[in-house]
Amino acid sequence: MIARQQQIFTQGNWRGTVTDEAYRDIRTVPPEQHWKQFEKSWRALKIYTYLGKTTPFLDAGVEKETMPLRHDMRNPSGGIMAAPLTILSPEPYWRDDECVPAPVTMTYDILDPAYDVGRLEVLREVISVGRRMGFSRARVVDAADHTRVIAISTGSGVSLGDVPPGFCPVANPVAGITDSPNLPPLRDVFGIARCDDGAVQIDKVTPMIASPHLALHQGAINIALEAAMTDEFERVLQTADLQVDHYTVMFVRPGYVGPFVATATLVGAQGPRIGVEATLVDEGCGGRVVATASAGFHSLGP
Repeated sequence: MIARQQQIFTQGNWRGTVTDEAYRDIRTVPPEQHWKQFEKSWRALKIYTYLGKTTPFLDAGVEKETMPLRHDMRNPSGGIMAAPLTILSPEPYWRDDECVPAPVTMTYDILDPAYDVGRLEVLREVISVGRRMGFSRARVVDAADHTRVIAISTGSGVSLGDVPPGFCPVANPVAGITDSPNLPPLRDVFGIARCDDGAVQIDKVTPMIASPHLALHQGAINIALEAAMTDEFERVLQTADLQVDHYTVMFVRPGYVGPFVATATLVGAQGPRIGVEATLVDEGCGGRVVATASAGFHSLGP
């Protein structure tokens, strides 16, 4: 799997490097080294750059929060998946230049499957930011037509600590990935493997899927949770041809050790609308729950 990841990350115009130099909890470094450490960890993290997501204020030269909508971000019928939305529009909108943020809840309602949309943009609204908690919401729209709303998101998060002054935006170019039906699934890119018992697993935290405070990044968590859901659809319904309508994830505890195992259970699978509950646990930390997700899908089949 590691060899496959390295092959993927050296294709095209992107020459991103993933090294253990960035593998350090940013909360443990002296204030004068904080932003240098952030730059290392931010550039090592590939969740955003591989998907082509741009982040204003943090990425140098970026003014809009946008992301292309490629084949590897769509379900078999071409509709948008949930995990890419969590990466495009993470909640709350509490930036790393303001604190050491960590999400608690993120909720997405998908209004349009975006079959013919090539690029998405996020329109943000900060509801409240206090000393310890932040709340925000956003509209995910067609970048070419802001009146076309693809999804709405809302969420909350906590501050794990203050940050020193002196931040400068990071030169962190996105991946030069050409869209193609042959792109590998995101689960393969980020090391999410199927287990014999039907679960999916991430072996450990690495710099390319680590937050600056060294926990498993929310993007990898959501890709794993949605992968577990998809596999359960295939196992129970013999199809993954469903469109997500609603997705809520709760981050219970940080994941530090691994392996991280995600499982899913269908709820009310008899009708055209199907619920699914997924859980990701840290097996290396006594099986404690890292995150849970609840989602609603509708069938696209006959």
